[in-house]
Amino acid sequence: MKAEPEEAHRWLEQLLGDWQVRTSGVPETGTPWTEHVHSLQGLWVVCEGQGTMPDGKFGLTLMTLGYNPETRRFIGTWVGSMMTHMWIYDGELEPDGLTLSLYSDGPDFDVPGKQARYRDAITLDGQARRLLTTHVRTDDGTWREMMTAEYTRL
Repeated sequence: MKAEPEEAHRWLEQLLGDWQVRTSGVPETGTPWTEHVHSLQGLWVVCEGQGTMPDGKFGLTLMTLGYNPETRRFIGTWVGSMMTHMWIYDGELEPDGLTLSLYSDGPDFDVPGKQARYRDAITLDGQARRLLTTHVRTDDGTWREMMTAEYTRL
């Protein structure tokens, strides 16, 4: 069985390449954060990040993103050297064609032992810039922005 890339897979290929990452509200210290994104034969993209964390320690991250034609949904994972939780993504391309919304459940960073719903939005801004905005769903059902990272193509 050989799966063939579809249009949604090609959308993900816009992420390919090397990126410099700046996070709002986080001072730049130590090694600047970078990300290298490569493809697994057009079906998956693998995003490998590294840099200095706000606490001064070196961090590594790994995100995988793909598309499941059976469910017509984007899927993926995210892991980082700074935590033990594996984030499992399920998402969709927004009607604007520029924003990929990825939903996941994970630990509530404000209430230990509680789970929360998260939304990571990857928004393309031309070929050389993209944003990653992380939101958490509040108790009243609204989304509260937690963090924004700006990616600039190197």
